[in-house]
Amino acid sequence: MVKLRHYLANLSTIMLLCLSYSSHAVPSFAASKVNTIEICAGEWPPFLSESLPEQGVIAHLIRDVFAQANIKVNFTFLPWGRAFHDTKKQKYAATAVWMFEQDRANSFLYSEAVLNERFVFFHLQSRPFDWRSVNDLKDLILGGGLAYSYGAEFDKALEAGIFEISRVNSSVQNFKRLTMNRIDVFAEEQSVGYHVLNNELADIANKITHHPKPLLINQSFLLFPKEGGKSQQLLNIFNQHLAEFKKDGRYQSYFNGLDRGDYRPAKTPHD
Repeated sequence: MVKLRHYLANLSTIMLLCLSYSSHAVPSFAASKVNTIEICAGEWPPFLSESLPEQGVIAHLIRDVFAQANIKVNFTFLPWGRAFHDTKKQKYAATAVWMFEQDRANSFLYSEAVLNERFVFFHLQSRPFDWRSVNDLKDLILGGGLAYSYGAEFDKALEAGIFEISRVNSSVQNFKRLTMNRIDVFAEEQSVGYHVLNNELADIANKITHHPKPLLINQSFLLFPKEGGKSQQLLNIFNQHLAEFKKDGRYQSYFNGLDRGDYRPAKTPHD
């Protein structure tokens, strides 16, 4: 009987330790069943797009991170402004992905960084280009997107008249202007630029390259509405599992796949 009491006492201690550990763990919705959340995003291939394999590399990553906590993610694609507005009104659990701005932080909880955007200068293969500082851009005509900032240092140099920037609505237009020598270089996110070249401008893609020095590296985040009842819980879950992905190498494997072309549009029979 004494041995039995010792056994039961030890068992109780083990159970209390387990309960104590679980109370400090990041909460999950329910381990016994799959839970579903809705996330909205804008079109931004190859990172996010309704028409791409896995809906783009970032959608794939986010979906798999949540899957580790037994949470299924459905993506809805909307114009960016509506995605922001509807998520703020808690129609969606989160919206992907956004750079940090203080105004947004008033309404949203920011995840850990999901994506490092790498902006580079694209130029013609036939026109060698090198730069180490913004002063090396002197007297050049740069191509850019409408109302887009490429960082404080860039904006300051532009205001000082070190170089000119000619803005148009799309990357396709800017790449075409490069081939016609209407601009000297074009600033664009590296993966986005090559996605456009390979899938929309294959006839000129081999004429264009990029300079390896980044102009700007931006981090982008998953945003959860502050007023959402489960936002803090979802944020904690996502951050914990994202950190695990980064630590064990799974995170980088998605971007290795992006470089291999895993997220290019599926070819149709007539392609």
